[in-house]
Amino acid sequence: MIRFYRWLFPHPLLTLLMAVVWILLQNEFSWGMAVFGLILGTIIARLTAVWWPDRPVSFRFFKMVPYVLIVLWDIMVANVQVAWIVLTRPNSKLRPAWVVIPLELRQPEAITILAGTITLTPGTVSADLSDEGHSLLVHALDTDNPEAVRDEIKNRYERRLLEIFE
Repeated sequence: MIRFYRWLFPHPLLTLLMAVVWILLQNEFSWGMAVFGLILGTIIARLTAVWWPDRPVSFRFFKMVPYVLIVLWDIMVANVQVAWIVLTRPNSKLRPAWVVIPLELRQPEAITILAGTITLTPGTVSADLSDEGHSLLVHALDTDNPEAVRDEIKNRYERRLLEIFE
């Protein structure tokens, strides 16, 4: 029975996520659309399961919720900061920096979430991942202390992702 369940629902969270996105795209809730979204999510997850052979072994969903809230807050704060920089500081006074962030994360999904988080936060962009996946190159729009940027990313994001994925 468990084997059949794993075969039918290889990625239950992905199925639920696709169903929720489907309902949101419809712009109104109906039970028919919810059932269709679940069917669609199941079919898509089943068809793409072949490309997901190394799923994360552990994923703590309830630790992801505070992480998402922190990222959303950081995005709002960084938007205001970047807007202030753009409106008040001439380009000649900007202090951009390239920052290398050594990674403790090893799972590709966790590294992808970290890189996406950095890019989503205005003022920083993930530019490159080392061949071995042991470091991430980040560009910061304006900083006088690149080490502080590195430490903030490691403490604010990577540490939480380590708790979520390992």
